[in-house]
Amino acid sequence: MVVRVRSFGMNPAISRYSSRCLPYGRPLLPESNQFSLLSQRRFAPFFATQFLGALNDNIFRNGLVILITFQGVVVAGMDHNQLANVAAGLFILPFFLFSATAGQFADKYEKSMLIRRVKTLEILLMVLAGITLITESYSLLLLVLFLMGCQSTMFGPVKYAYLPQQLADHELVGGNALVESGTYIAIILGLIAGGIAVGDDLSSSLQISKQTILGGCLIIVAVVGYLTSRQVPQTRAVDPELKINWNAWKETWRIVQFAREERSVFLSILGISWFWFFGSAMTIQIPAYTLDILNGNETVTTFLLAAFAVGVGIGSLLCERMSGHRIELGLVPFGSIGLSLFAVDLYYAQPAASAVAANSIAEFMSTSSGIRVWVDLALIGAFGGFYSVPLYALIQKRSARQHLSRIIAANNIINSLLMVGAAIMSMVLLKSGLSIPELFLVIAALNALVAAYIFTLLPEFLMRFLAWLVINIIYRIRPGGLENIPHKGPAVVVCNHVSYMDPIILAGSVRQPMRFVMWYRIFQMPILNFIFRTMKAIPIAGAREDKTIMDDAFEKVDAELAAGNIVCIFPEGAITRDGEIARFRPGIEKIISRRPVPVIPASLGRLWGGWLSRRPDGSMRLIPKRLFARVTVRFGEPVPATEVTAAKLELLVRTLRSDER
Repeated sequence: MVVRVRSFGMNPAISRYSSRCLPYGRPLLPESNQFSLLSQRRFAPFFATQFLGALNDNIFRNGLVILITFQGVVVAGMDHNQLANVAAGLFILPFFLFSATAGQFADKYEKSMLIRRVKTLEILLMVLAGITLITESYSLLLLVLFLMGCQSTMFGPVKYAYLPQQLADHELVGGNALVESGTYIAIILGLIAGGIAVGDDLSSSLQISKQTILGGCLIIVAVVGYLTSRQVPQTRAVDPELKINWNAWKETWRIVQFAREERSVFLSILGISWFWFFGSAMTIQIPAYTLDILNGNETVTTFLLAAFAVGVGIGSLLCERMSGHRIELGLVPFGSIGLSLFAVDLYYAQPAASAVAANSIAEFMSTSSGIRVWVDLALIGAFGGFYSVPLYALIQKRSARQHLSRIIAANNIINSLLMVGAAIMSMVLLKSGLSIPELFLVIAALNALVAAYIFTLLPEFLMRFLAWLVINIIYRIRPGGLENIPHKGPAVVVCNHVSYMDPIILAGSVRQPMRFVMWYRIFQMPILNFIFRTMKAIPIAGAREDKTIMDDAFEKVDAELAAGNIVCIFPEGAITRDGEIARFRPGIEKIISRRPVPVIPASLGRLWGGWLSRRPDGSMRLIPKRLFARVTVRFGEPVPATEVTAAKLELLVRTLRSDER
């Protein structure tokens, strides 16, 4: 069978992968990694353009917030805490007001042209920003910030709809990771540049006002961004016949309905929006947190915001490695748990840190409490990257192409609502008497509820990802023959049984979900019961132990195969007592006679004598041994259902294992 890669708006350069396929329709992945995209015209100019746009946004926003916070600016009777939240709200408000229109433009018109026009608008806005900065018209600067939000609103749907038209499915995670990490690197640089531009040192040395320096930086970056946008390749419109609906309210409701057509897409949008709520509520408070709680200055503020951004960038880049070039939803609940854990720790870090008076990064990092705050923010960012990248890739993959830009616009609308909500909630709670660390604790508690809900949606994915994480920490896994596992469709995997770690090693080695048939007494053990039930393992007993459980197990196996899932069994019926492969029982023949599907032989090697394998006397090795040992996991070629016998499969598994135990 030949699987064709969708060519809808895709660069022909990647079409060569469509004809190189492995068994059962799994396309052969190219040798290159995500960073190779940076050398290709279909990605590099676009990446540079969005990078420079994010850079400019953050130079302006950070420079403005620092000016407001540390110069005691008062506008309309609002102090620096209130103004920081108002500024954040003004930038986000256009995403709610105009995303529906922006999504229509992105679907109707050719995308490189739209990108160039958006960048032209950015130049004009930066000129206006420069004028208002020099005249110190802070109320007018807030208006400019709102207009910049409008410009970013127009770019958002184009940005995420461009990627699936230019990248293959297996490149989406890596492409999104680069965009996400690039955005946050731009945030770091923007924070640093904005802080330096309005710093006393540069202004004094150049004998130029802070406002003039900031305005000049904004204009230069905008011009360079426009020049890079001219190299973005043409990417055709997906719905050129679309009639623009200028009624933003009706269109907003309409595109939200587009997003709701696919439940997984809509849940992903809600998940991303929550992260923006969480991140916005945390980062908005950093300047005031630095000044009022940590007794730090502008430099420390920039340093802490950079920690968050660095974390997101690193977490995003790690996603491709941790997901195996695929959309790994197990990263989402994993990331959500990490967000709450380190937000809580940030609350407990503040009592000691509050006594620190830090006027430089060196002074701040000279104490354990300062290091703890920085690490907490960096890890919050990293887990945020784990959380968000798979969700963006899922939206791009599962959304209808003719509606993708508008679905992204729906995402931006909901993002903006929650971010404005975060700003309002922060203002209300701080006004009611909560301290900023207490606000962090409230946000962590709210996220814990979200994490619990995500776990109920994706328990199996989380457990499978944790399996991958655990086995790669404990062992050095050497998988082979993974291409023999079908990408879609049912199959049975038969493997030798060496230890209780076997299903965890197999689950962590194979990216597709697998249902394991396990001895029923394992389900009576507290921890193992939770693990295997979460992984939807199937309990089985011998006919002499409990024939009802055995018959029920065969029924469940058949149901899983009928649903198109992969089932793994251990035909020996028990963990080996001597390291050798025992005779395969005929249960596999019964399974295949009821449901003819391919059977894939598999072998585990170098596990005998390790943790949770048996001793010569039959007892279990409960103390970890042979940690970081090299373990082999090998999968053979599928055996057609018509050729399946227990004896043949046993011979194939013995051959795969060779002399490795």
